Amino acid sequence: EARIIKVSSRWAAIEDAARLRDALGYALPQGVPQAFLEPIADPLGDVVGRFARTHGPFTTGETAAALGLPVAVVAEVLARLEGRGQVEQGAFRPLGTKTEWVNREVLRRMRRRSLAKFRDELEPVEHHDLARFMLGWHGVGGGSNRIGRLHEIVTQLQGMPIPASILERDVLASRMEYRPDLLDQLMATGEVVWIGRGPLGTRDGRVALYFRDQVPLLHVPDLDDVPAGELHIRLRGHLRDRGASFFRDLYDAAGGGSPEEALIALWDLVWAGEVTNDTLAPLRAYGWGKARTRGGGRPRVPSAAPPSGSGRWYLVSSLLHDVAPTEAATARGTMLLERHGVVARSVIAGEGTPGGFTGLYPVFSAMEDIGKVRRGYFVEGLGGAQFAYPGVVDRLRLPGDDAIHVVAAADPANPYGAAVPWPETEGRPSRSAGAYVILVDGTLAVFVERGARRLISFTDDPNVMHQSAAGLRRLAARVKRLEIELINGNKAGDTALGAVLKEAGFRHSYKGLRA
Repeated sequence: EARIIKVSSRWAAIEDAARLRDALGYALPQGVPQAFLEPIADPLGDVVGRFARTHGPFTTGETAAALGLPVAVVAEVLARLEGRGQVEQGAFRPLGTKTEWVNREVLRRMRRRSLAKFRDELEPVEHHDLARFMLGWHGVGGGSNRIGRLHEIVTQLQGMPIPASILERDVLASRMEYRPDLLDQLMATGEVVWIGRGPLGTRDGRVALYFRDQVPLLHVPDLDDVPAGELHIRLRGHLRDRGASFFRDLYDAAGGGSPEEALIALWDLVWAGEVTNDTLAPLRAYGWGKARTRGGGRPRVPSAAPPSGSGRWYLVSSLLHDVAPTEAATARGTMLLERHGVVARSVIAGEGTPGGFTGLYPVFSAMEDIGKVRRGYFVEGLGGAQFAYPGVVDRLRLPGDDAIHVVAAADPANPYGAAVPWPETEGRPSRSAGAYVILVDGTLAVFVERGARRLISFTDDPNVMHQSAAGLRRLAARVKRLEIELINGNKAGDTALGAVLKEAGFRHSYKGLRA
């Protein structure tokens, strides 16, 4: 008879009285205290923003229906909130067909919970899976000879201390058809620089490559062990006052006398990371090409301008300028992800990164919040907190292909002895310069000590031993001499691997088996 109407009742906290009045036009009952009747600056934004903070993803229409507002009004308010960074639009629900909105903090919580569920469901891979991934991640075995490929390699390697004696011969050459003139081009244009990262005996040392514009972000000078001899002070002062100089000028600045002593002092500054050169020529001539020692094991300098003193020398500090700590930490975290794909405490322990994994944890956590990386337990035994690019998580699980790789033990593409421990053995494998590992489908099969006289075999599988023999023949083509005396501490010819090597063409020699 149309004598009644349907109405609905809603309850609200008295603190919201003015908000509901100004935003939705509600008539307030009598008796509301004046303190709760003060006008609201942006009542619509306040009400819609609260709805977003207390709900999961929603459409404009759903918000309008819940609040009793026109769709056009809600759309305008949501656009304003998006401009303030309070909400985001997109497709968040699996079956959603319309544009959806969500509060940013709500989205962050949703991502955290989804990632936690993802981590709980993911089975970690084994060490050989990580090794197989790392070889592919670094492009080991690649055949490109483009300078663009060298750019990619430097991007992955920059900041990593690598023995100078293996940098070009083993590391760069394993990733492309490398020619020294390619790196010379990048050095000549000033695009790439090298910085010493500590001596290795008297004939080698670690160096790191950098793109020049990345040095302030990625390189941290070591100020704790600065050479402080009289010659060091004179050379440092000359370079500070005069800028880039040739060795002849540095020799004069050192006060003349023995060119050898001036050169030794200069290289002390190089390995301390204080001085570098605009070419690789002096580094190549430093010591591993020829035996150049005399009393005390010091390099022998034949003239005032020897090959290991050629080029122009300058202070590394000239490449540096102040950067924001957050910017530097983000750049270093990104560098480590580019190098390793998956990072954990053990992965970066040997890189000398300021603050270590703990210092970079906030960077990786922030990357996780925006979906750039995932956190989980991806690799068995790598540590509890691991971060990886999303695509890496899938690549870790790709099937193997029985590929054989011969890699320098100190190569960043080899995780054994760094990210993951060496397999149990009675020997003492190490990541020393001049040592090699043979990997079969990522599994560590053989460790070759520096000098190639002694091997450590990690397998008794006949098939893997035959593949290892093929790898050793490849190594024989790379090094000057491969004469194996001992395998796992026993005479090479008396071992199972030795028998396989003889089948593969190795022959008996006075000391053992020769390729």
